[in-house]
Amino acid sequence: MTQSTSTTGTSTSSSTALSQASPSALQTSQGNTTIADGVVQKIAGLAAREVSGVHALGGGAARAFGALRERIPGATQTAGQGVAVEVGERQAAVDLDVVTEYGAPIAEIARSVRRNVINAVEGMTGLQVTEVNIAVNDIHLPTDDEGPQEPVRVQ
Repeated sequence: MTQSTSTTGTSTSSSTALSQASPSALQTSQGNTTIADGVVQKIAGLAAREVSGVHALGGGAARAFGALRERIPGATQTAGQGVAVEVGERQAAVDLDVVTEYGAPIAEIARSVRRNVINAVEGMTGLQVTEVNIAVNDIHLPTDDEGPQEPVRVQ
């Protein structure tokens, strides 16, 4: 997700450079533990939704598809909707598409989401979270919850 430049001017992936720096609880002399992208994606999605002021995750099309899925009996909501991750051997990076509530302080919500996602992912997986990028792509208005209204007829 990001690139870092060394002092010689060559570009290397930040996850490659950092993954060689320190030992990990996931890689021991007794064996290695790998964590699937989908696991980190679900953890990050659930952690982001826990923050007050977050209405939903995902872009308009993803939310519309999720709303349609909720109407199907037996179908479940995707916890990873609006979440993209890159998972390495020791590190993870997270991108979130967030919809906030109208009137909520966006910068404060982003800070809280970032902190909650990092704590949840690092605490549950042992991976180091290198970055959490947040894109606020919509604001939920109170009137968005109201159903379609009848047009006013003027006689």
